[in-house]
Amino acid sequence: MDREPLVVVVLGPTASGKTALALAIARRFQGEIVNCDSVAMYREFEIGTAKPSVAERAEVPHHLFDCVDPLSDVTAGEYARQSRQILREIVLRESEQRRHLPIVSGGTGLYLRALVEGLFSGPQRSGDLRNEDLRDKLRLRAEKRGTDHLHRILRRLDSSAADRIHAHDAPKMIRAIEVCLASRRPSRRTMTELWRQGRDPLCGFRILRLGLNPERQVLYARINQRAAKMFGEGLIAETEKLLAKYGDEARPLASLGYKQAMQFLRGEVDRESAIAAAQQAHRNYAKRQITWFRREPDVHWLAGFGDDPAIQADAIARIEQEI
Repeated sequence: MDREPLVVVVLGPTASGKTALALAIARRFQGEIVNCDSVAMYREFEIGTAKPSVAERAEVPHHLFDCVDPLSDVTAGEYARQSRQILREIVLRESEQRRHLPIVSGGTGLYLRALVEGLFSGPQRSGDLRNEDLRDKLRLRAEKRGTDHLHRILRRLDSSAADRIHAHDAPKMIRAIEVCLASRRPSRRTMTELWRQGRDPLCGFRILRLGLNPERQVLYARINQRAAKMFGEGLIAETEKLLAKYGDEARPLASLGYKQAMQFLRGEVDRESAIAAAQQAHRNYAKRQITWFRREPDVHWLAGFGDDPAIQADAIARIEQEI
């Protein structure tokens, strides 16, 4: 009896070499790469996203890159729906009696969890938990006092949810706060309690998680170099162009790198301070990613960077045991 098709997940912190490892695996196993980075889904955002190059995307099929308008939003649930459909399509393709190998690669932990484990049926499916007046008030607070203020509120209400949701992701924080406040009534539960039930996990696939775990200080040094390189390659000019075209309503302009370039364009910081702030923000993000991915089950950890041939060989050997 044939086993369920394999899905390889390449996870790890920013700048750990996930793209390089995913490409090496794809070349070896006739793979197709499915993006799991929320910002890389947006069109026209290039320098600050570290997307695979045009040549790399031409060599190996890539999915869910450059597929979202900058003024739109993609929830974790919508990402899960789209990525699951793509996984099914990939494994149906066969060449010379061999299935193509789906490789999910990226650092957005919530999207990965939505894909593999599913999401709870929260307020978007429960009308009695929706409160548009509350949402409007929370949006106004975010505009006046910043998204960090919302994150502090959420942490007081549900610290586990605050750990999962990024401090700049206002829509998800607002949704979580809404659930928490509704949950104060008898028989109601927190978002974390809801999160743990009613999920729709991915079925019909075997999952192999490969995690990149380079030495922390070396990772931070690489993060610093990459953030500085982004500014050197024209991140400020790209941000200025995108701001002129879409205004500051474009969600990715609040993401790492672009946020600091925006601060420079507004005259809030000088160029060197913007670079230093971007480096610090990326290091902080890497630390949160490491904490998040440590909670993932059954990860085969690789002690190095994804562009290291020895690490690639280790990953390929592990996959060969599962094929």
